[in-house]
Amino acid sequence: MFKLPLPATITDDLQAVDRIVRERTASRSGVIGVAEPTILRPDAMRPRAALVLLAAHLGEYQLERTIHAAAAVELIYAATRTHNDLIDAAERRRGQARQGDWGHGLSLMVGDYLFALAAGEMALSPDPRVISSYSQAVMRICESELAPIPGLRPLEVAQAAYFAHTGSSAAALYAAACQAGAACGGLAGDQVAALAQYGHELGVALRISTEIHDFTTPTEAGASLRRGVVSLPLILAAQHGDGERLEAALNTPDSDHAWAVAEVRQYGLVPAQAEVQARLAAARAALVGLPEHPARMVLESVEV
Repeated sequence: MFKLPLPATITDDLQAVDRIVRERTASRSGVIGVAEPTILRPDAMRPRAALVLLAAHLGEYQLERTIHAAAAVELIYAATRTHNDLIDAAERRRGQARQGDWGHGLSLMVGDYLFALAAGEMALSPDPRVISSYSQAVMRICESELAPIPGLRPLEVAQAAYFAHTGSSAAALYAAACQAGAACGGLAGDQVAALAQYGHELGVALRISTEIHDFTTPTEAGASLRRGVVSLPLILAAQHGDGERLEAALNTPDSDHAWAVAEVRQYGLVPAQAEVQARLAAARAALVGLPEHPARMVLESVEV
């Protein structure tokens, strides 16, 4: 999660977005009734919707022109969460079936239903670039889930695969949210692209920060390692520590889990944190040249 000091006007508009999301999903369908308590519950705020609104404020902001794009990105996020229950790259690599919280059929129906709701919401947006931005993001997310990161070494290969995968799986929707908001605000093409770059860098930083937290949490440390997930701290630890043994632990995590977590803590966390800061700096740099506005100041102040 990232911290944005949102002004009251943005907070009020986010509440309006939340009402739309809940209205759209207030169906009598039993499927949505099952999903709502876990999938549709918002975070401390709806961060992707907040980015849509903030980006739109850099142009000619009107809530009625922006609210549907903001609601759509939250519905897409909810849909991708349900579909992630179906496809887990690491466990698929191990040849294991993943069931998750619901059976495959129910997860598929929930995800497809939410994607349909998102498509309807996108159609209400006045700028066709909103549909283009979100559809491209969904395609990238799906492609990334079907192309897992192959391993930890060699470093250059592993890092290239990691950033390609993370740029799609984690960052694409953040970039699309910024693009959609900029389009709704009537910004020029180069400004839309700059905000998309901001969202991309922010999304990558957020994913790495989450991976760092996974290895520093006092309980269930290294849970991603047990699932066979290739993370940046793990890749960097393989470079500086015992890469061969870490690769073995990745494929048989129960046998060497405690040792692998300690190895990542010793060798992988500091360079991973440096990458987070570099990505945040790149995100702020992407905003140079955009209109001076309180919304830009909020985006520049982001912390993860």
